Amino acid sequence: MANESRPCPCDIGDRFDYGGRGQEVQAGHIKAYVCKPPASTDKAVIVIHDIFGWQLPNTRYMADMLTTNGYVAICPDFFVGQEAWKPSNDWATFDDWLKTRDAGKIDKEVDVVLKYLKDQCGVKNIGVIGFCWGGAAVQHLMLKNPHLKTGVSLYGVIGRFEDKHSLLHPTFFIFGEKDDIIPLEQVTLLEQKLKQNCKVDYEVKVYPGQTHGFVHRKREDINPQDKPYIEEGRKDMINWLNKYL
Repeated sequence: MANESRPCPCDIGDRFDYGGRGQEVQAGHIKAYVCKPPASTDKAVIVIHDIFGWQLPNTRYMADMLTTNGYVAICPDFFVGQEAWKPSNDWATFDDWLKTRDAGKIDKEVDVVLKYLKDQCGVKNIGVIGFCWGGAAVQHLMLKNPHLKTGVSLYGVIGRFEDKHSLLHPTFFIFGEKDDIIPLEQVTLLEQKLKQNCKVDYEVKVYPGQTHGFVHRKREDINPQDKPYIEEGRKDMINWLNKYL
């Protein structure tokens, strides 16, 4: 297998045993997965996928979890039809693949999604969460999009926006202590820069012993010692959204 030397960190657990409770829709020029709660609400959360794309069962599982907490959840295809990364792909080609999928160039798609949520779902208050690639996208949006109320960046790759910290909206950053992709010194530096430059509410939290991708790992029982931290991360994410939406 091409990536044996570097097993994919988001790929731990059985990803194929979850079908999703929502439906796929067309929002402007992009496809999206949408799940709505039984009772009407004016609150929605945009879910930004990781490198494995908008159809990953784990990510849809998280969107559905938001819905059970009373939010309209939408997970658009921010790769706009381009192929998502596959666990079987050769990691030597990853940098080239990433060049055509920039987490800082999703503004046009976000505008389309915001319009869809307002026109088709009747929502007024909108937040955003994102995982890995999507976590970096959340940081980008929190720096510049005036229409979003709050964001949660889950193990977002910090290096993408390391010189920008003047957030417009309250933002919660979730990291794993044992993340091979995001070293703790980067997290410490992020905290220092936010303390110096950020004028809105923010929080940076590191979860003991956790690896990359832990919060949206579908099989919470793969490593029983991780389950409390997975559940804590999800609860913290919901509490943050509840506070600011």
